[in-house]
Amino acid sequence: MRNIFLLMAIIAVITLVPGCKSGQKHSKETAADSTMKAKLAEYVTVKLNPDLGLLTEKERQMIPLLIEAADIVDKLFWKQTMADHETFLAGITDSVTRAFAMINYGPWERLNGNKPFMEGFGEKPAGANFYPVDMTKEEFEKWDNKDKKNEYTIIRRNEDSTLKAVFYHEAFKADIERAANLLTRAAVLAEDAGLKKYLELRAKAFLSDDYFESDMAWMEMKTNTIDVVIGPIENYEDELFGYKNAYEGLILMKDKEWSKKLEKFIAFLPELQKQLPVDGKYKKEVPGTESDLNAYDVLYVSGQANEGSKTIAINLPNDERVQMRKGARRLQLKNAMKAKFDNILVPIANVVIDPSQTGYISFDAFFSNVMFHEVAHGLGIKNTVTGKGMVREALKEKYSSFEEAKADILGLFMVNYLIDKGELKDVTHEQAYVTYMAGIIRSVRFGAASSHGKANMMCFNFFQDKGAFTQNPDGTYKVDLEKTKEAMNEWAAKVLIFEGDGDYDGASAYLEQNGKIRPELQKVLDNLKTSKIPVDIVYEQGVEALGLK
Repeated sequence: MRNIFLLMAIIAVITLVPGCKSGQKHSKETAADSTMKAKLAEYVTVKLNPDLGLLTEKERQMIPLLIEAADIVDKLFWKQTMADHETFLAGITDSVTRAFAMINYGPWERLNGNKPFMEGFGEKPAGANFYPVDMTKEEFEKWDNKDKKNEYTIIRRNEDSTLKAVFYHEAFKADIERAANLLTRAAVLAEDAGLKKYLELRAKAFLSDDYFESDMAWMEMKTNTIDVVIGPIENYEDELFGYKNAYEGLILMKDKEWSKKLEKFIAFLPELQKQLPVDGKYKKEVPGTESDLNAYDVLYVSGQANEGSKTIAINLPNDERVQMRKGARRLQLKNAMKAKFDNILVPIANVVIDPSQTGYISFDAFFSNVMFHEVAHGLGIKNTVTGKGMVREALKEKYSSFEEAKADILGLFMVNYLIDKGELKDVTHEQAYVTYMAGIIRSVRFGAASSHGKANMMCFNFFQDKGAFTQNPDGTYKVDLEKTKEAMNEWAAKVLIFEGDGDYDGASAYLEQNGKIRPELQKVLDNLKTSKIPVDIVYEQGVEALGLK
């Protein structure tokens, strides 16, 4: 009996020895390694190294300080995303898995429905690390606290298990102070008065969590070449309530030649608002015309803007008070956009669009669709017509999905209107529609877990139901230009009414039914998986990539 147990033990050891072909565990590990390598290979690396020749010496000296501040912000986003992230990262010994975890800021695959890609992790918490994982919605809603919905507080438990709200500048005190100090040092080097003022006020905002004055200063910058978007800005990571803002950082350089082409379009905002295909009460607000519309090259990205799918355009600030007074700034990230167009959109279009229409795929159309998506955030209505307060508050966690849907469809509406007026000369209706269609499929490859993904699916499914496109036997799509225009107007009206009414129940029901990928589209997306088209880009970035070291 003893010899039998000894033999069994030897066999067990052999199966665990690395390199032993008969080891079942080793085979599983090899398969897992292969899968992880395949996942990482789905991202194409793009080096961020635009020509810095037009920068002054002090601007070049400023960039490393801003990168250092952006790295601190990156660390803060990790803290907001998952508890004890340092232990999580330290526990990953495989370099490939670690690289993939860094792209996703955790063990959940952001472009695959937030499914865990590492053993030992379950579903991604809807509230990320903004709330205690054991907190229920009901507990939060019953809790009487004036700061609980503040976008700059995290929710934690006291020793007696009751809830408490802690402002970011208190919860992350040491990191916040370091970041603020770096912004102050960068302000000393700033030669542009507007940029200097903004950096000084942004440093103070980090220490107080009051961003209003710095947002106003950011809106007033007009002549700066270096631009910085940094702080707790977007609420996408909070999928429990949509209240909490996550940290991100973007360091940008204005492309003044492209920006000059875009200046004139902001003046059309009041006219475009009046032309929206919806009842007058849903477009009674007058959008600000102090907004900027400029093109930039990305120099460095961190935090929320760097996770999963990379940001290619920005519409800020989100503070409705600033929007009502100053409008908003729309920043088109041209080098990031071109990288996605060349590496992702064109290859996708060649697979999913009817061959007779692939000639309509155009970078100028893609740029315009994305650009006016950001401009369209300023259209529609901010306050509900039903007395339910701000649209953002009335729609709660559904707001981001419907706001992105609004921007998507009104962006296309604006492109078509400006083409008709002869103001947009480099894009045709055909290019706008077909490129838009391919763009939706590019986006929904990420799944429908994110607010953008759900918005895209609502649009795609609405267009499909209205016959705006048909699917050929080979799986490719052909766009019906006339029906697309009709569907565009109908969908725009529907979204504007959901927002204007602050119809939380109706919006929730509609999103639940239509914000999903249907089986026929899933087959197309599955086919794309075998085509080896990148799902997104990752950046090779930093002072070395920029040639500053």
